[in-house]
Amino acid sequence: MPVHLVNQLRFARHEFQRCIAGVSEEDAVKRLLPMNCISWMVGHLAVQENAYWVYLGSGEILHPEVRELTGYGRPASTPPLADMQAAWKEITGRADQFLDALTLPRLGEYYLREGQPLEESIGSLLQRNIYHYWFHTGEAYAVRQMLGHTDLPEYVGNMQGHYYQQG
Repeated sequence: MPVHLVNQLRFARHEFQRCIAGVSEEDAVKRLLPMNCISWMVGHLAVQENAYWVYLGSGEILHPEVRELTGYGRPASTPPLADMQAAWKEITGRADQFLDALTLPRLGEYYLREGQPLEESIGSLLQRNIYHYWFHTGEAYAVRQMLGHTDLPEYVGNMQGHYYQQG
């Protein structure tokens, strides 16, 4: 069974996807300044998961083109939603292989880059990843409201399978 924070990440992912469910390709690329478009958010979250769980976890980089389009500090872009969703699904699927193997002691460990530990532990990176999803879930919800979308998800969804547990 995965550690509790991994379940929380999966819940945050689910809520992000629930927030953007039903968004058309046309609306997904609309950029309401100063916010990014919804398709960009999907790719951006995939980039973080790729960096933390695929690259740092195994040394592999999936979809470098998504990083070029949506990585931190890159110029604004409006990539196709279908492309970003496909990359997100592949990356999170691969990330889950790493995340499923995490143990409580491992959360306190640090990745090494060029022989030096990163500033944040694996557990802190996991928390950062969770909070990043909630940040963009709120942003995507705001974009959808500004686009005039109705019948949006309300509050936090069904938490079954994601309830608090020790560890």
